Amino acid sequence: MHDTTIALIQLGAVFFGLGLLGRLAWRFGISPIPLYLVGGLAFGSGGLIPLHGIENFTHLASEIGVVLLLLLLGLEYSASELTTGLKKSWMAGVLDIVLNAAPGAIVALMLGWGMVGALAMAGVTYISSSGIIAKVLGDLGRLGNRETPVILSVLVFEDLAMAVYLPVLTAVLAGVSFVGGLTSVGISLLAITIVLVVALKYGRVISAIVDSPDHEVFLLKLLGSALLVAGIASELQVSAAVGAFLLGIAISGSTAENATRLLEPLRDLFAAMFFVVFGLNTDPRSIPPVLGMAVLLAVITTVTKMATGWWAARRQGIGPMGRARTGAALVARGEFSIVIAGLAVASGQVSEQLAALATAYVLLMAIIGPIAARYVEPVGEFFLRRRAVAQ
Repeated sequence: MHDTTIALIQLGAVFFGLGLLGRLAWRFGISPIPLYLVGGLAFGSGGLIPLHGIENFTHLASEIGVVLLLLLLGLEYSASELTTGLKKSWMAGVLDIVLNAAPGAIVALMLGWGMVGALAMAGVTYISSSGIIAKVLGDLGRLGNRETPVILSVLVFEDLAMAVYLPVLTAVLAGVSFVGGLTSVGISLLAITIVLVVALKYGRVISAIVDSPDHEVFLLKLLGSALLVAGIASELQVSAAVGAFLLGIAISGSTAENATRLLEPLRDLFAAMFFVVFGLNTDPRSIPPVLGMAVLLAVITTVTKMATGWWAARRQGIGPMGRARTGAALVARGEFSIVIAGLAVASGQVSEQLAALATAYVLLMAIIGPIAARYVEPVGEFFLRRRAVAQ
């Protein structure tokens, strides 16, 4: 059978399987993300029926999925709302670093992986998954909730922190000089500053350039500009996700509303592929030896992330239930954590066990996060009712 024929059959089976998993998830009232991840795990390397020959497509599709997730998230808010949120939440961002980077660094030092391993694992446990969180907020209909701007401001702070962290980590892993590392960080910060200034001052111009009364033209211009900005941002050592998010906030008014309606089906399709690819790239046989430590890290950092969200929402005057939703929404880890672990292991300067631990940890957190976000509200209401009865 021809290679193209095999690839088409496999892709068809993957998409149809995703549809069945999504229907099953909604039947039980949960986000489909955990099922997408487990499905990918079953059909990846070391899984039940490994798929071959579709790696190039699935990898690119997953990258597009992250870009679309963050683009649509950015379309929900304006540049002024973003900067206001950052000003209000920078203290929460600093607390986030302290509470959630420390557990990973401590575990790496306990396992004898040295300072380089500690630096890598600190990033793995610190950064939340913008892709998963954006998908969960959309699935649960919480994009308009009062606490959502707080969640977004914490996520943006994390992504901006990554713009500093990733060049530093890359320089350390490559043995680059201190001056070289500072140069990489400077380029990242300059790129982010320029994009923010353009978004604030010329947002209407950008909206006019992208907009079109014809849906086909509008879609081509919108998707093309998103991929261009994401690619340029990635080349400048800034996350492609950050670039897509900033483009989203630069587009405003009716253009943003039309873009959201037009892109939602594409986002759902490619986002599903992103979560499947994460599972496909995880070998189930590497998980059992490090599962105990991964569970310990998952428990600790679930609590610390919940505490971060609770504190950030409380500072904005949000009630107890909104604080709980904020903390639960931030729990999931994903794409950034895997990238960090991959960079560290590929350098040859840390133990290969770091990749297994990071994979097991992220898989746990990618499943725990959506479940926590889904059930934190009914659980919280249950305890509030019990407290009211007791009083």
